[in-house]
Amino acid sequence: MEIAKCEISNIKFNILFSNRKIGIDLGTANSLVYIPGKGIVINEPSVVAISINDGVILAVGNAAKEMLGRTPDTIVAHRPLRDGVIADYKVTEAMIRYFINKVSGKIRFFKPEVMVSVPAGITSTERRAVIEATVKAGAKAAYVVKEPILAAIGANIPINSASGHMIVDIGGGTTEVAVISLGGIVCATSVRVGGDKIDGAIAAYIKEKHDLAIGEHTSEEIKKTLGSALPVKDEEEYNIKGRDLRTGLPRNVTITTNEVTEAMTDIIRSIVQAVKAVLRETPPELSADIMDKGMILSGGGALLKNLDTLLTEATGVPAYIAEDPLLCVAKGAGVALENLEVYKRSILSKKR
Repeated sequence: MEIAKCEISNIKFNILFSNRKIGIDLGTANSLVYIPGKGIVINEPSVVAISINDGVILAVGNAAKEMLGRTPDTIVAHRPLRDGVIADYKVTEAMIRYFINKVSGKIRFFKPEVMVSVPAGITSTERRAVIEATVKAGAKAAYVVKEPILAAIGANIPINSASGHMIVDIGGGTTEVAVISLGGIVCATSVRVGGDKIDGAIAAYIKEKHDLAIGEHTSEEIKKTLGSALPVKDEEEYNIKGRDLRTGLPRNVTITTNEVTEAMTDIIRSIVQAVKAVLRETPPELSADIMDKGMILSGGGALLKNLDTLLTEATGVPAYIAEDPLLCVAKGAGVALENLEVYKRSILSKKR
């Protein structure tokens, strides 16, 4: 009996004193949390539900996403991040606090060091907002690292080698394209185009072509089910339920794969143009390396069907999808955390 009590006490002690380093992939659509030695422990939507009357946080993550488009007038469920950066400071702080408390517990002896991913094109003001929100949420120290670096690390790219590596990270709010060599970014661009813009384009297309209004969740499901960057011969169909814009009544519409491809055309073109822009800026020696190794696609957008084929055709550079593309940034944060002293000197910005 005494041994059992001792073991329980040790478990509680380890929980209180562990998780002193936390990596957060703070995404526009989803946020992931990585703990060294444990891996990814949280993967939830970046959505917060708030009571309008008193400002109380009612739900975060999966529970809050279920409320999107279904809330009464007294509750609002929304995303506090837009285009990869903070749109609502207080709500973002509450969301980060939720993540820290969930993995570390509300009662802890040490505040954790927290690493947060940010877009490569983030401004100094936006970077400072992320750091301050993280510190106020309960971090001992907050570090911000550019997403392409973390995505490359998470995709097992040897970023410290004297060779060019190209990473294309397509998230919910931004697409990050970078050429990395000797542990740093040689040239990069960050365009505020990603999965959310694709969802919006699908909803707009269906509204225009079929006079049907659909919600955010429905357009995301259409993208995942039918989305293709290139037209296909064997089309699939998807039955949509929405509100008829002429009668105001519920109605069903069936759409096909190539209709979705048409809806996404402008957004996909923006991603291709971003990749081409970085390739044009790449020094010749590194261009040769990239031609040999190809570009690596990460982020949720990498899962869009035929996107790798389209990029290969458009640029002449082979495109490959990373293993577990959705997890690359979070995994990269974990590796950087496990080697924090090395990365502190090179790629991190910090505020205690």
